[in-house]
Amino acid sequence: MTASGSFRRWERFMFVFIVVNFLVIPLAIFSHPTPTAFFHHLFVPSVQGGVTSNAVLLIIAIVGTTVAPWQLFFQQSNIVDKRITPRWINYERADTVLGSFVTVFAASLLLAVVAVAFADTPLAGHFTNALGVAHGLTTYVGHGTGAIFAIILLNASIIGAASVTLSTSYAFGDVFGARHSLHRSWRDAKFFYGMFSALVILAAVIVLIPGAPLGVITTSVQALAGVLLPSATVFLLLLCNDRAVLGPWVNRLWLNVVAFVIVSILLMMSLILMVTTVFANIDVRTLVIGSAVVLGVVYMLGGIFLLATRERRRAAPVPTMSPERRANWRMPPLNLLERPKWSRGRLVAMYALRVYLVLAVVLLLVKAIQLA
Repeated sequence: MTASGSFRRWERFMFVFIVVNFLVIPLAIFSHPTPTAFFHHLFVPSVQGGVTSNAVLLIIAIVGTTVAPWQLFFQQSNIVDKRITPRWINYERADTVLGSFVTVFAASLLLAVVAVAFADTPLAGHFTNALGVAHGLTTYVGHGTGAIFAIILLNASIIGAASVTLSTSYAFGDVFGARHSLHRSWRDAKFFYGMFSALVILAAVIVLIPGAPLGVITTSVQALAGVLLPSATVFLLLLCNDRAVLGPWVNRLWLNVVAFVIVSILLMMSLILMVTTVFANIDVRTLVIGSAVVLGVVYMLGGIFLLATRERRRAAPVPTMSPERRANWRMPPLNLLERPKWSRGRLVAMYALRVYLVLAVVLLLVKAIQLA
């Protein structure tokens, strides 16, 4: 098997499993969801039973499983492994957008199917694990639906196991300077493939522990991803705005604004989860409204600041580069890059983010133990 053949086999493998996501369509047909209710709740979200600490945990978990921190760096490593140059970057963006739509479409339809199937039944609001969902679909929707759900979930698990472990293997290869590429054979990248296999086996061992609360583990791991996402995104933003690293491909202003909004909302949700874990009797709805008001004030001040500094940004010199040179631009070697110089304010903000991250992870662990 050639090195390039190895990568092509990997891409075909992932494509087949992504296509299996469309099995959710016959599952939706069997459950007969009401289109009006489906689209209403799709565009007008609500939390049945009121906003509680557990509801906030579930929202963070949904965000964490949809935009997981590892995905940010998997994308970068995989593009490098594909040996894509900036000339082809728009095709990679189209690939990412298409994959995102397919995944979100399947996930949204699956949520709607389960919500319709369990509405007004004893199972509503009493999630245990995926096996319980499969049995519930068989009972309330019909024979075969539980099996289809299991196939879809197995498919998603294989994609996740392959992608997450591959992302981690890429990271270990970067840190330890080992060869890490799907273009290489087992003989040329023993550390890379060995780490990949070891992580898959470790994950399988954890799942197969007798009596393990898989529902709590799954929710907690995805919530952890949601809690880690702000710090991972901030780190990525620093790289995306470093002209020494990305040259002409640094972030535009609107991308930084979108990223700031996402990070601030995630920080607000994780802060609410932390507060409600420590103070169990606090009114979560009031806390959410107060946090949203504070966030709105921050956005307003940020908008005023951007308007006030608009002329200064326009006057700032921007290095010009021909389209051909831009399309063939390469990041300089790491040993030629200077250590970035941070202001005192940025250092304080980064240390504060680290402290928040440690506290959030500890309190999330406490919350998981309470649920278990």
